[in-house]
Amino acid sequence: MASVAEGDVGTVAELARVLRWGFEELSLNKLATSLGASEQALRLIISIFMGYPMAVFYRRYLYFKDSYLIHLFHAFTGLSIAYFNFGNQLYHSLLCVGLQFLILRLMGRTVTAVLTTFCFQMAYLLAGYYYTATGNYDIKWTMPHCVLTLKLIGLAVDYFDGGKDQNSLSSEQQKYAIRGVPSLLEVAGFSYFYGAFLVGPQFSMNHYMKLVQGQLTDIPGKIPNSTIPALKRLSLGLVYLVGYTLLSPHITEDYLLTEDYENHDFWFRCMYMLLWGKFVLYKYVTCWLVTEGVCILTGLGFNDFDEHRKAKWDACANMKVWLFETTPRFTGTIASFNINTNAWVARYVFKRLKFLGNKELSQGLSLLFLALWHGLHSGYLVCFQMEFLIVIVERKAARLIQESPTLSNLASITILQPFYYLVQQTIHWLFMGYSMTAFCLFTWDKWFKVYKSIYFLGHVFFLSLLFILPYVHKVMVPRKEKLKKEK
Repeated sequence: MASVAEGDVGTVAELARVLRWGFEELSLNKLATSLGASEQALRLIISIFMGYPMAVFYRRYLYFKDSYLIHLFHAFTGLSIAYFNFGNQLYHSLLCVGLQFLILRLMGRTVTAVLTTFCFQMAYLLAGYYYTATGNYDIKWTMPHCVLTLKLIGLAVDYFDGGKDQNSLSSEQQKYAIRGVPSLLEVAGFSYFYGAFLVGPQFSMNHYMKLVQGQLTDIPGKIPNSTIPALKRLSLGLVYLVGYTLLSPHITEDYLLTEDYENHDFWFRCMYMLLWGKFVLYKYVTCWLVTEGVCILTGLGFNDFDEHRKAKWDACANMKVWLFETTPRFTGTIASFNINTNAWVARYVFKRLKFLGNKELSQGLSLLFLALWHGLHSGYLVCFQMEFLIVIVERKAARLIQESPTLSNLASITILQPFYYLVQQTIHWLFMGYSMTAFCLFTWDKWFKVYKSIYFLGHVFFLSLLFILPYVHKVMVPRKEKLKKEK
């Protein structure tokens, strides 16, 4: 009788679990459909915003508590977020975190450990891209895994630096070098921190350990006074979210592939690409601003004090919003967008290639790494190839204007400044949209079709300038100006 009763109870419990799961799926599906979004996108947004109650709980109950409790909390909440979004596929991150811990322990502070980490983590990520890739942007386990990959590679490099003589390291390397030996719990807490697990930002193990030890606060010995700064970033993120939600049904990359787009006048096709190129970035801006607010609320965003002894909360900033919205330069947009990832690549890839003795080669290889890190689609390679080309041409043009007396005087005419700014912004966002077309359409048949419809304008424009500007420089920069510059 007891076994029958236990069996009935087990059946009822299993039925309840299935019904609860079914209700959750149904409600999320309905809500996502009503919002015009996919269920996976809705789960992502919910998870990002859930960082705020988690941060409040951390501040209220765990701040200044034993380190192991904080690591457990971060690991448990991060894993819960992973399961909510990707189900049993969270095993991918668990496997990579576990193996990374073993690499650090078994191989120690060696070049072999760094190379093994880089090869294994990148190979695992690229294999994930290969086996899960489709022709569309899908939210799947590889999305947070690319963030995790950079974390674990950076962890291995910092651990390696920690074994070197401090005098042989740069000041930046000294800041990030790990002197102690991280435990499995510390590596798990660092990897799964809920405020950055899904979409970033990147931060170092040393910075994370300062958070756990209660050092990231503007009031020593007390919980950081970071609620207002966090709410400001959250509010700004909500503004971008509302804007993106309202405009997304009307400005889409799918329209670029339609006959209607192709049949419009050339100027219309260019202007649509310009507007879309600006707007499409707002979904990234939204996510990064919201997660930055979570990091600020926990204290992870604390970045010391400015000269006026005012606390800075930009340690986890992935966006410089004002610069992003106002800069007329491509290099300005790069400096304002995905800041922490760019800083990571500069620190662990670009600067580590100094031995090549060629800055442009190091930059090109860094962008190649970024393209592969994003995925295996040809569109990523084309996008970052365009970035490389545009940055080189922009620097040559700026140098020409600076060194040519005629162009320098013309550029300094005050009354013409608004006109110059408008022209720069038009060129800037038109070709940002041109580059983002390949990035967002992924496959060559799609981006090639769109590029063909506007006669490969971006490639023609910048490749032409690349070859023309040196000759213009010879004509417009006087010989004595060149000699003075060389001297």
